Amino acid sequence: MSVFRDIRGVTAIEFSIIAPVLLVMVFGILQFGIAMNHHMVLTNAAAKGAMTLALSRGTATPYATTTSAITSAAPSLTAGQISITVKVNGVACASDAACSTILVSGQPALVKATYPCDLTVMGVNYAPNGCTLKAETAQLVQ
Repeated sequence: MSVFRDIRGVTAIEFSIIAPVLLVMVFGILQFGIAMNHHMVLTNAAAKGAMTLALSRGTATPYATTTSAITSAAPSLTAGQISITVKVNGVACASDAACSTILVSGQPALVKATYPCDLTVMGVNYAPNGCTLKAETAQLVQ
């Protein structure tokens, strides 16, 4: 029997050649799936925040209630990393007092939320300039 005709171990060699490619694909799918899940959660949280803000006219804490609704609607995200921007009729407000004065019925209430994402797969960063998930929703103030 010749050494060149012996096929024992060929399967192991073929697997060792293809395994790194398969691992990169599987981990890539997993990492991009996590990023997509975070985007969907962030979009839902922004919608919840916009609805909360639109219904907060006449309350004492519209901004705090809105930001709380957003972080509550996104339990799988790190609350400290969610950046929230609130605008009513194009005017930004970042406090309860500021939001209370500009919440007028029929005006658009806009909530923007951003969250950092990580697209590193097996040591290779597929978003070297950074990856930021963004969601924006508007509702009319009631």
